[in-house]
Amino acid sequence: MNDVAELTERIWRSDAASMLGALSRRLGDFDRAEEALSEAIAEALKRWPGEGVPSSPTGWLVTTGWRKAIDRLRRDVVGQEKAVRAAAEPPPEPGSDDRLAMIFACCHPDLPEPAQVALTLYAAGGLTTAEIAAAFLVPVPTMSQRLSRAKRLLRERGIGFEPPRSHEYADRLPAVLSVVYLVFNEGYLSSGDSAQRQELAREGVELARQLADSLPREPEVAGLAALLELQHARVAARFDAQGRIVVLEQQDRRLWDGPTIQRAVLRLREAVRLGQPRPYQTRAGIAAMHAVARSFAETDWVGVRAMYDRLYALDPSPVVLLNRAVATRYAIGPAPALGEVDALEDQLSSYHLWHAARADLLAALDRTDEALTSAKRALELASNPAERELMARRVADLAG
Repeated sequence: MNDVAELTERIWRSDAASMLGALSRRLGDFDRAEEALSEAIAEALKRWPGEGVPSSPTGWLVTTGWRKAIDRLRRDVVGQEKAVRAAAEPPPEPGSDDRLAMIFACCHPDLPEPAQVALTLYAAGGLTTAEIAAAFLVPVPTMSQRLSRAKRLLRERGIGFEPPRSHEYADRLPAVLSVVYLVFNEGYLSSGDSAQRQELAREGVELARQLADSLPREPEVAGLAALLELQHARVAARFDAQGRIVVLEQQDRRLWDGPTIQRAVLRLREAVRLGQPRPYQTRAGIAAMHAVARSFAETDWVGVRAMYDRLYALDPSPVVLLNRAVATRYAIGPAPALGEVDALEDQLSSYHLWHAARADLLAALDRTDEALTSAKRALELASNPAERELMARRVADLAG
């Protein structure tokens, strides 16, 4: 029984999106699909220990859920006609189109961003309501209400469960990628009381991989998957035993996940060959240059700086220029880098990393008093506990 329970949990984690998508597409109702699939899982927990696990567990669950949904429709006066039509169709077999349909429905631009994130984690990532609530540090009833509202919005606004048509991808895909990136970033460096939430970071990576596998001709999807894989490959080296941030220069690269880096680089190369440069691919290119360098000192900083120039052409953000200034320090020198940072003051003076970068550059130029002032301001503005601890160490070093 325990083995079957563990198996159904793994199936839900890996195939929730395709199973819910298969049922939702035919039933036209997320709630009915969810209810039917829950009943099918309960049936599996009763029957599989004695009968054995079927050769296609997901197919069995969807077929069983399909039959239970039809039975419910038959008992519903309003749904009887729909049940007759549905019963005439063969039981749905979940596939990649169903997974895509569910992910795109969860990330529909008509839904507010918190609803998109919560619904994506639940329906596409297979997380429970309690797990999502814990990840975002809110009570379970609060997250349950958020999910209920999101599902109600899907129904009220008539959002369908069909994959976008080819001409719709350009409009719909950016929202999907943004949600996946947001999920990963919230886990990579949390905005809450925890320094990181690895379960969210893992979900972001897995969602990006699923999208990349389902959309092999969309290079920006592959770019996002490669970017998240490259960043997540460093997870074992990013924090020390006390939970403190370890900056890139001091990370033990032997702890990096070499096979994941290699796969990500290959994925990125295939995407670049399609000749459609976009921001995620360029960010992944920068991450790859760091990942393949044998040491911090041997990083191709001139190349990294040039990549930031390309990224700025695609995404003209002051944060991109701030990151380029960090590369300028190692490619050219701290003095020109400081000039680039100071030029961003009007745009980034309330951003803690602007003050942190300025403190490092001033310290490199032996302007210690000014560096200390900037470091203190970075500490005041930082919210993540690990970043605050890092800046507190920096302030102490400069003060001492």
